[in-house]
Amino acid sequence: MNKKRSSFSSQGRRADIGDLEIYRILPNRYAEAVGPFVFLDHVAPRVQAKVNTTGTGAHPHRGIATLTYILNGEDEHFDSAGNYAMVHSGGVQWMNAGNGIIHDETLNYDSHTDSRITHAFQFWINLPSAIKAQQPAYFAMEGNEVPIKDLPDGNGWIKVITGSFQELKSPIPVYSEQFLYHIHLNAGAVFTISFSDNAEVAAYLPVHPAILNDESFGPGDFIEFDRNTGIITISNNNNYESDIILFGGERYEEPIVAEGPFVMNSDVEIAKAYKDFYSGAYGKIDYDKQRAKSSSESA
Repeated sequence: MNKKRSSFSSQGRRADIGDLEIYRILPNRYAEAVGPFVFLDHVAPRVQAKVNTTGTGAHPHRGIATLTYILNGEDEHFDSAGNYAMVHSGGVQWMNAGNGIIHDETLNYDSHTDSRITHAFQFWINLPSAIKAQQPAYFAMEGNEVPIKDLPDGNGWIKVITGSFQELKSPIPVYSEQFLYHIHLNAGAVFTISFSDNAEVAAYLPVHPAILNDESFGPGDFIEFDRNTGIITISNNNNYESDIILFGGERYEEPIVAEGPFVMNSDVEIAKAYKDFYSGAYGKIDYDKQRAKSSSESA
């Protein structure tokens, strides 16, 4: 019989950008990475009183894929490869930075709904060294395109943002074994999932408490599990619904050297990433051209 995985937990630190209340969850004092995931920012839910026009500001990346999951709101993406998209509540923006790109994102409340709440996550997914040298790539999907299924006995549902679960498979490209699930449990519901011993697994509780493997955790807790083969049981003992983000994958075996917006495999590669950026090799974002092209294509 599989045993339950043991765990430890920590809370994130504030890393606000403009009016956005952000908590830096990963890396933290306990974990440098969970599978290929080397970074997680939680944009806390809040009522947005005015339209955000500044975004995060144009900035470079290299050696990673960025993934923005928008629970509430709309996210406008630009990059120096000419990609542009606006996705809404439940949608995902994914960008493989490859050998270098500049991007910008603006998070606002969802113009398609009456809600003024913004709530989102951004992950960085470390790329294998061979992929770091490739050209950038981009993919976006709206919330109704994210694979989802109901859990048995009316317990809730599970969305597969990346990777697969049973018959569900996300269309987002992956370069190693990885998964990112959004699990929604109804009041009193229980969900159990098993992992092999090559999987690094972590959970994050964005808003509500939950019980994981018989231990209680609160809102904002990042929980990483040990790497012994076993099961994870998530229980919602509250009298209201609860959401859990579960993510991880196979251990990243290559060296990890992270500095600023770059994640490479050596200090030399980090130095080259900065050199190429300052020399203009990553290109520039043409905001007006990208917006105009999108408007003409949708007309």
